[in-house]
Amino acid sequence: MDILRTVSEMQSYADAVHATGKTVGLVPTMGALHGGHLSLMDLALNHADRVVASIFVNPTQFGPGEDFEEYPRDLEGDADKLRERGVDVVFAPAADEMYPHNDHPTRPAPLAWVEVEEFDNVLCGKYREGHFRGVTTVVTKLFNACKPDVAVFGQKDAQQLAILKRMVDELLFDVEIVSAPIIREPDGLAMSSRNAYLNERHREQATVLYDAIQEAESAIRGGEQDANRVVRAMRDALDNAPDARVQYADVVNAGTLTSVETLDRGEDVLAAVAVYFGDTRLIDNVHVRVPAVSSTDAVSADSERAGSAGA
Repeated sequence: MDILRTVSEMQSYADAVHATGKTVGLVPTMGALHGGHLSLMDLALNHADRVVASIFVNPTQFGPGEDFEEYPRDLEGDADKLRERGVDVVFAPAADEMYPHNDHPTRPAPLAWVEVEEFDNVLCGKYREGHFRGVTTVVTKLFNACKPDVAVFGQKDAQQLAILKRMVDELLFDVEIVSAPIIREPDGLAMSSRNAYLNERHREQATVLYDAIQEAESAIRGGEQDANRVVRAMRDALDNAPDARVQYADVVNAGTLTSVETLDRGEDVLAAVAVYFGDTRLIDNVHVRVPAVSSTDAVSADSERAGSAGA
C-alpha cells in the first residue's frame, strides 16, 4: 500500500488505474479510524477495483472553538489498519497541498468555495456556521485530486451525505455516491472518533442518543404523524442522561432536509439528534419511511374484512 502526499502523485495514480480500464473508489476520512470507517473501506472494495482512503483533517470545516487542534491524528496506526483491510492507496496531503493559495498553514481562508444553499441551515448547519461549506469544498478538491468513480460516505453524517448527493447532482460530477449504514458499538452508540473524548460517566450515558432515535422510529412506524410528538419522545429519552446537553432533536424530510410538522404517509423522514457531554458533541440519526397506511386505518380495514367474512 502506497502513501501519497501530493495532488500530482494522486492524480497520476488515478490516471494510471483508469488507463487500464479499472475503477477508483474513494473513502474520505479525517483519520482516527475505527470500525465504522473500516466498514466504508469494505463497501468501497466491493464497488471499485482500486480503493483510495484519504486522511486529511480539514481545517475549513472546523469553526472557532471547535476541536481542530485536538482532533486525534495517528497516520501510522491508520495506515496499518488500512493495509490490513486491503486498501490500495492512502492520500494524506498537508494543508498547504489542499489549500495552496493561502499563507496560513493550518487555518486557510480560500477565495474559491463550493456551497449547497438551504441544505446547510438546518440540523447541524444551524449551529456550525460554515461547516458544510468547508465539507463541500474539500470533497470537491478530493474528487479532483483522486478522480474517483465511486465515493463512499457514512449515514451517521446524514446531513453531510444529503448535501454531497445534491452537490454531485447539481454540479454534474461523474461520481457515484454510495451510502454506508451506521456501525454501532454493542450498546448501540454510533462509532465515532470523538467517542474517545468521553469519560467513563459520559460514555455510559451516551447511549441515550440511540435510545432517542429508537423511540422516534418506533413512534413513526406505529403510526404517529405529529412530528412534535416524535420530537418529544426523543427528548424524553435524552432526559434520562443527567449530563446531556441537547443541541437539537428534530424530524426533517430525508430528501430536502426541511422541517416537517405532519408526517405524510409514504414520506421518507430523518429523525436526528445532537448532544453534548462536556465538550464532546455526538450525533445520531435514523431514516424512517412513514407507513403508507396508519395503524387506525389498518384496524378499520381488518374489521371490515372480518365483517364481510361473517356476512
